[in-house]
Amino acid sequence: MNVTAAVPSERKSAFPQKADDQSFAIARRLKVPVWVFDIDHSRIAFANESACKLWNADDEDALRARNLGVDMSITVAKRLRQYQTDFRVSDAMFTELWTLYPNGLPKSVMVVYRGFVLPDGRMGMQCEAVSEAEDQPHNLRSAEALLHTDVLITLFSKDGPPLYLNPAARNAFGVQVKSMAALFADIKDLDTLMEQLDFLGEHRIVTRVRLASGERWFDLSAKVCSDAATGKPAILLTAIDVSELKEARDAARHLADRDQLTDLHNRAYLQNHLTKLAAQNANSRCAIIFFDVDRFKAINDRYGHEAGDTVLLQIAIRLRANLRPDDLAVRLGGDEFVVLLDDVSDMADVEQRAMRLHKAVSVPVLQDNVVINVATSVGVAVFSPAAVDFTEVLREADIALYGSKQTGRNKVTFYTDEMGVAVKVREDLEFELRRGIEQREFELYYQPRLDIRTGRIVAVEGLARWHHPTRGVIMPDVFIPICEETGLIEDLGRLVLDIGCKQALEWSNAGIDINVSLNVSPKQFSSHTLLDTLSACAALPGFPKGKVELEITESVLIG
Repeated sequence: MNVTAAVPSERKSAFPQKADDQSFAIARRLKVPVWVFDIDHSRIAFANESACKLWNADDEDALRARNLGVDMSITVAKRLRQYQTDFRVSDAMFTELWTLYPNGLPKSVMVVYRGFVLPDGRMGMQCEAVSEAEDQPHNLRSAEALLHTDVLITLFSKDGPPLYLNPAARNAFGVQVKSMAALFADIKDLDTLMEQLDFLGEHRIVTRVRLASGERWFDLSAKVCSDAATGKPAILLTAIDVSELKEARDAARHLADRDQLTDLHNRAYLQNHLTKLAAQNANSRCAIIFFDVDRFKAINDRYGHEAGDTVLLQIAIRLRANLRPDDLAVRLGGDEFVVLLDDVSDMADVEQRAMRLHKAVSVPVLQDNVVINVATSVGVAVFSPAAVDFTEVLREADIALYGSKQTGRNKVTFYTDEMGVAVKVREDLEFELRRGIEQREFELYYQPRLDIRTGRIVAVEGLARWHHPTRGVIMPDVFIPICEETGLIEDLGRLVLDIGCKQALEWSNAGIDINVSLNVSPKQFSSHTLLDTLSACAALPGFPKGKVELEITESVLIG
């Protein structure tokens, strides 16, 4: 049996009494199809002759033998349980459109049904077919869809109880709903909905709805309308459960905004957050505190990457524990962390909080009964969100962090304009240094090595000098540190070897017997390209073999 529901009419009457032989006798004489349905067992308990004809049964016994639950849908079974509950609470009487399936063939009839107490005290349902429905497939199918849909459809009076709930809504809410407001878990969403209904007459919102089974996320669509029965103002509410989609989107957004190891926010989230701050707090002052773990590579090399991850996790935990609700902790990547202090009062406040954070994270970490000492260098930049962009403020904090590294590590340094000027000069010099190496603006000054006994020059050491086109001669103490930090030292080393070897060849061809000593940096000495460079020099025609010496530092020899 299948049931297709239309909007029911409902009225009160005396509560039904148990059936007796006389009541059955009267029903048997009626020309209208009347039957009693045993909801618990999905069988017909009684049927008059007209009902047997409606169900295409030879007689009452044949109809009673049918198990109507075999092809009954879950939706219809739930709907019948709802009827049963209504019958127990009150003597409800409904008129609805039912689609029966006698012997598998659909037959739609208008049925009046009410509760009927079976002889053993269970609540059944008395059904009276008052007329056959008009043969309009569209109406029948729309009513069928209304019954089986999982969409919750309710009609509420403007300021009171529901006027109609479809089967899905009845099943979801479980108990009698007193008002539309009772459905909302978030009263702010209800206020927004009502405001938009008053203004536009309709609104759509995703919000948490209270169900019998707990709160779920629903996509609600509400429209102002009129009650078809009374003409009074009403609200038609349709609700689609989007909990799984909402949770999946929240999870995806969480992954997009978070660092997977520490669960701190990531760089992308920080950038978006700073953009929002610029729009919301134009006159506020904020601070970026940039953390970097000192010698983190050594921790990974000595204790393993699992220990390195433990250190990063502990730093994240310590940062969270020392932040205010409006502050933000971010892992930029690797061993770099950022804390954004929102709406700081003055420099003294920033300094105090930065020192406290630095002290909190620079505490040893225990990994497998091994104590790992943790030290961090910190750079701080104070800024106005409306005045600087994301890249600029991070650059200033990074400059201050570089200052901490350069002056001994494990300390806090605040950004100043003088630092910015110095970094700008250094960046310009680095750019010119790259060009200078490409343009071979370097030459070697040779420092002689004397044989004290004879006073004869037996060797020279080549010392690099940079002939800058506008600044003149620049000494090694200026450009060597930059080359070592930027990786240009290998390019400069190859150029020095080329110049020195060619000079040794030139002196040999001129009959000058002298050794040439050339410095090799630690990075160049460990490079796989060093032998190729030396082989190319030694392959020069007439190259004076044994006359070129390579000088390395003691640290390289020990390594």
